[in-house]
Amino acid sequence: MQGQSWTRRGVLAAMAAGAACAVLPPGARGTGAAPAAGGLVFRDVRVVDGTGAPARAADVLVRGGRVERIGSVSAAEARGLRTVEGGGRVLAPGFIDLHAHGNPLEQSYAPFLAMGVTTVVLGQDGGSPALPGEGTGADALAKWMDAVAGAAPDINVATLSGHGALRRRAGIDDGTRDPSDAQLQRMRDILDADLHAGAFGMSTGLEYVPGRYAGTRELAGLGPVIARHDGVAMSHMRSEDAGDVRDSIRELVAASGPARAHVSHLKMVYGKGEGEAEALLRFLGEVRPSGPPLTADAYPYAASYTGVAILFPEWALPPADYAAVRRARGDELRAWLDQRMRKRGGPEALLFGTGPHAGRTLAQVADEAGRPFPDVLLDIGPGGGQAAHFVMDPALQDRLLLDPRVAVASDGSPGGSHPRGAGTFAKWIEEFAGRTPRVPLEEAVRKATTLPASILGLRGRGIVRAGASADLVLFDPARVRARADYVDPTAMAEGFDLVLVNGRIARAGGEPVARAGRMLRRGGAAQAAAALG
Repeated sequence: MQGQSWTRRGVLAAMAAGAACAVLPPGARGTGAAPAAGGLVFRDVRVVDGTGAPARAADVLVRGGRVERIGSVSAAEARGLRTVEGGGRVLAPGFIDLHAHGNPLEQSYAPFLAMGVTTVVLGQDGGSPALPGEGTGADALAKWMDAVAGAAPDINVATLSGHGALRRRAGIDDGTRDPSDAQLQRMRDILDADLHAGAFGMSTGLEYVPGRYAGTRELAGLGPVIARHDGVAMSHMRSEDAGDVRDSIRELVAASGPARAHVSHLKMVYGKGEGEAEALLRFLGEVRPSGPPLTADAYPYAASYTGVAILFPEWALPPADYAAVRRARGDELRAWLDQRMRKRGGPEALLFGTGPHAGRTLAQVADEAGRPFPDVLLDIGPGGGQAAHFVMDPALQDRLLLDPRVAVASDGSPGGSHPRGAGTFAKWIEEFAGRTPRVPLEEAVRKATTLPASILGLRGRGIVRAGASADLVLFDPARVRARADYVDPTAMAEGFDLVLVNGRIARAGGEPVARAGRMLRRGGAAQAAAALG
């Protein structure tokens, strides 16, 4: 019997788009579907393999969860396999999001799949995922990884071990500035166990409690453990302000020691113009003259998204009693908040994403209350929720994002109030490689696939080649659209017609098809891909 051609939902999508589109076999919807179990053949696709090499026309045979062959596939070889007619569309590796949030045990990553992402990296900004009630245990991360492995997530999941979580798991109080030798050794032991369990490295959140209280001795004491496992030291640095960012990068390099070092969501708050971006990129290339090169990631938005605590001075943050601080130093705190907010673009530059003021700027909230904005912030306090902070210059950020050492990453989460969680990778393709191209499509794909895979130390994914895992995305670059914005931050991207995760169709025709993700572990991933070199 000849290979089947799919003829259902994708045909309608193709008619609407005016292009050939991948289609689903009857009954292939739902979590139990396994439409690619016997393999499939992509016909007439433009393979952009993730390495930056020029695109090439080919057929691609997928079987057993892996890419079996790239080239001409005969009718005899395709017999019994399902066929996807590519119609000249791009077949690329699934995108790897180096910096994401959320919990696959509680949330669907459908918005990520809709923008072509097949792997997310969690455990960011010094935090580690954990099961309810297990967050302080020495084996908390390992237990969570086991739970994800048994839960059939809808996307591939990798994780880091969070430094702040390590502190708490080692019994270190949040306000401790200088852990004892015994406490630091306890942190090393727990980190070593996390890395043995399959974590890909360690993250720090040095702008947040408790990471902001960690000193050089503590951080540098963990670098050799990361290096011993060939992990990555990934940091939300101590400051991203234009006047402090270089010192923050120096601290990262010193703390990581022999380990690979990586800057999370590279930005330059208060900086202006491409010239400042180019100067920072030169510094990035010079600050580590030997050892593994310094890398970074960034997202294509001018607003960051984090807690309002970032506006408050250290002496007003936990473990300090905020009410007592306000009583004793209220005037000083008000003056601080006034100056800090004005430096960050004024109250119009802060858009609340959670809490009772969600969807309104600080300026709007203050106007409605008939009060000065510093007084509103005093009442809200450092625990007053999350907000988008419009503190970045688009020209500067775009220049950083275009650098070949800087990967694309969202810093987003499912259902988050910033559009990056549903739009980053679609916006990257649409605006940087599509509508008015600033990079070739091949380079745009590389920065979302093999570059993040190399930074993470994840082999056998993020590439289209024989033997690699079949995490694949089929799309026409001209039809890719990022629909999410600050009004509707969860609107799903369009234009990624078919998404394969581990050789199974995870999304097609704008709808989820199967939960095909896996828990990826550093050691297991490397061993499984050893034959790939």
